[in-house]
Parts: sequence; structure tokens; C-alpha cells
Amino acid sequence: MRFLPVTLLAFILYIIITGSMTLYDITTGIITAIAAGLLFGKYLVKNPQKALNPARWVTMVAYFIKYITIIELKAHLDVIKRIISGDTNPGIIRVPITVKDEYAKFLVANSITNTPGTVTVYMDDKYAYVNWIDVKTRDPDAARREILEEFEKHAKRIFEG
Repeated sequence: MRFLPVTLLAFILYIIITGSMTLYDITTGIITAIAAGLLFGKYLVKNPQKALNPARWVTMVAYFIKYITIIELKAHLDVIKRIISGDTNPGIIRVPITVKDEYAKFLVANSITNTPGTVTVYMDDKYAYVNWIDVKTRDPDAARREILEEFEKHAKRIFEG
């Protein structure tokens, strides 16, 4: 049962990446997805019932759409403004992280890194060390609210909820 979430995700990604729904692509996608599920499912899925919960998948898709359309756009515009004006105050800050699940931490770290203006340099059980293009505060809690609170909110719903 642990192979099924990986198989489903691999198939969906295969179809999206190929951009085709021909019989050949569907067949190849199914074979590839089953192979990926059988090879990696036991390593990636701890709780199949939790991983197959449709509400979590819907939440993940909604987060992805919000991230790509709103969060990224705001960050890109901010970085463009900073490039033109030269107004930067870069630095690495230590930000407390509240999510516990390793997949939730991975989502938060990647969301920070994929957002222009911030990069996750290191993460342990309690803190994320973030290179920030415009350090607005050195207060860890204020920095958490500014940088990763939004990401943690969604990561908790998807992986810990």
C-alpha cells in the first residue's frame, strides 16, 4: 500500500511533464510510475492512509497555485525593485521553525529557497538559517513571521494536519 501515493504522484508528474495524453504516453507513464512506486514507496511513505487523503492533496494543489501566482510574484517584484534601486541589506539570520514532520520541513526549506530574495542555508530541528536579501529585523520571531510563517501554515495543513 505504501507504493500507491508515490505511483500516483509519479504518474501525474509524468503526464504534466510530457504534456501529452496519447496512449503511448499514458502506458509509459503507468509503467514508469509503478516502477517508481515499487522502488521508492517504502522509503518515502510512512503512513499510506495519511498520504492518500484527498483533502491533503487538494490543500497541496491550492498551496502550489497560491505560491506560484501570489507569493512568487510579490517576491520577484520586490527583488526587481531592489536590483534597480540597489536597496539591499543582506544577511543570514536564524529563524525558529515550528513544523516537526520532515516533509513539512522540506517543504518550508524549499519554499524559502525558491522564493526570490531568500535562501535556506541550513536547517536543524529548531531553526532555519536563511540568507535574506533585505534583513528587516534580527528578532527571530519577527523574522519568522516575515519569512516562513506562511509556508509553515501550509506545510502543517498538508503534512501534520
